[in-house]
Amino acid sequence: MQLIKQLPGPLLVFFGAFSLSFGGLIIKSFEGATQWQILFWRTVFFLLIISIYLVITYKKNFFKSFYDSGIPGFFGGLILSFGFCGYVFAMYNTTVANTNFIIQTQTIFLAIFGYFFLKEKISKTTLISIILAISGIIIMVGNTLSLGQTIGNLAAFSMPISFAVLILVVRKYPNVDMVPSQFIAGIFALIIGYLMSSKINISYHDIFLGFLAGFFQLGFGFIFITIGAQRTPSAMVGIIMLTEAVFGPLWAWLFINEQPPTIVITGGTIVIIAVLLQFLHQYKLSK
Repeated sequence: MQLIKQLPGPLLVFFGAFSLSFGGLIIKSFEGATQWQILFWRTVFFLLIISIYLVITYKKNFFKSFYDSGIPGFFGGLILSFGFCGYVFAMYNTTVANTNFIIQTQTIFLAIFGYFFLKEKISKTTLISIILAISGIIIMVGNTLSLGQTIGNLAAFSMPISFAVLILVVRKYPNVDMVPSQFIAGIFALIIGYLMSSKINISYHDIFLGFLAGFFQLGFGFIFITIGAQRTPSAMVGIIMLTEAVFGPLWAWLFINEQPPTIVITGGTIVIIAVLLQFLHQYKLSK
């Protein structure tokens, strides 16, 4: 785990976004599980990987880590749990592209929240990157949103809002390990999934997908992002996370034939340009 913490913050955020991008593909591949059963089993394995991380990191101080995270950790976990639920609900009720693109509105929330609550300045280059990225997303979303998927689309907004709040808390309290808050979020999501499911028994095939979704896709994704965000400005975190909006629909297109139209690819290209622009800007500042 020390090796992970030694990697550059922006690189860890990118690894996290790349891992999270497989969420839509996995959820769409379930055979018979309901959205709440998916939430339950996904969270079971998510809690497993977070527990392993905390045991390796804190050893005998496992329980003390929750106490040390304090109110910020509990609050962050509670807010994040709504995002966990909204993500599964959205992926189950709308397209992978729609969900991923809506999630990326977190860039707007991160930049605005960071400016007002953390007094983080937004450079001209970052502002241009945000405008470019949001323009690309508008192009993609405007072409893919449909009235028949309104509920799923609205549910998708719970993820960028909750994620923006979590990153805001991480930036406000950089010395507080927020990984325990993810465990708390998992507990809340697990309870919700269990209570909303008529039964939790599903096929072995779907349990395996729950393992992939919770242990690798969500678990590694959020561990990387939480650690990386401690050393990465809020606006830049949002820009890097936009890559999830490109990779997510790509996996759905390649493996389950959910093919995005040309205009979506065009918008995705604009997003990539925005990300590269921000990377170059940060590289110049570090020299």
